[in-house]
Amino acid sequence: MSLDDKAVKPHDRLAQALAGDMEAVNALIRTKMASKHAPRIPEVTAHLVEAGGKRLRPMLTLAAARICGYDGPYHVHLAATVEFIHTATLLHDDVVDESAQRRGRPTANLLWDNKSSVLVGDYLFARAFQLMTEPDNMRVLGILSNASAVIAEGEVLQLTAAQDLATTEDIYLQVIRGKTAALFSAATQVGGVLAEADPASEKALFDYGDALGIAFQMVDDLLDYGGVTDVIGKNTGDDFRERKLTLPVIKAVAAADQTERAFWSRVIEKGDQQEGDLEQAMALMAKHGTLAATRDAAIVWADRARAALGALPDHPLRAMLDDLADYVVARVR
Repeated sequence: MSLDDKAVKPHDRLAQALAGDMEAVNALIRTKMASKHAPRIPEVTAHLVEAGGKRLRPMLTLAAARICGYDGPYHVHLAATVEFIHTATLLHDDVVDESAQRRGRPTANLLWDNKSSVLVGDYLFARAFQLMTEPDNMRVLGILSNASAVIAEGEVLQLTAAQDLATTEDIYLQVIRGKTAALFSAATQVGGVLAEADPASEKALFDYGDALGIAFQMVDDLLDYGGVTDVIGKNTGDDFRERKLTLPVIKAVAAADQTERAFWSRVIEKGDQQEGDLEQAMALMAKHGTLAATRDAAIVWADRARAALGALPDHPLRAMLDDLADYVVARVR
């Protein structure tokens, strides 16, 4: 998901405020994605890492540590860890989803092959675990390793629930909390843990990351049915073509009459998609107001993220995180 459609971008202000730290993170990433014996690893990794991503997750780690007064070197290692975990999951996701585009560019599995994407993703996970041991902090290690497991669990749950019309909003929330929000909340929480923040601040950072990640994914799912391809970095309707039951569709299925339910069963459960089906799906979502309802749900979660920040120390970066939460949903207001 891109954050590029407004002139004033909170993530850019955050990047400017953290420029020195991010330069160190990027240097560490370049060093750790190298391989003496397997040149394909840096080739595949560089294709995705250097594709214009905003590095939002590592910036959350850096900001959390700084807000809580950390002045040591290891927030850089943890930020790089978070980015490696994220990149590894993207490589694996594109294989599972058989995607052809990521961040507006051909996917690694399309340019190379599925085997390369999976194995390079595994390499990045291994590098992430090497990096997360650097601070010699068992709580940090526990949080990030647990997040890695939760992410994988969320992806498997999505695999089994994605094409089942019985999937509920609660299951959807469990999926996106695993596949997206888990890394956001881990990214923010470990910054506080590294800084030895008080329990209230640590909980606030976790709650902020969790709610921000949920809002982030809901907006992503919404934009799939109304975003501009060069903005969202994928083709409009990809989730529909991949038969993913995201929140707008789940809500439409719940409101469907018998004829509409038969349509959803054909295109999602059976995968029998024909020309004009995407337009029909969007018409049904418009009829039942599910796109607007998804937008409203995302706004609620963004507001929760902003509310969580109130327990943190007063800091210029805290205000930027507040703006970021508002900005994530401002694109769909």
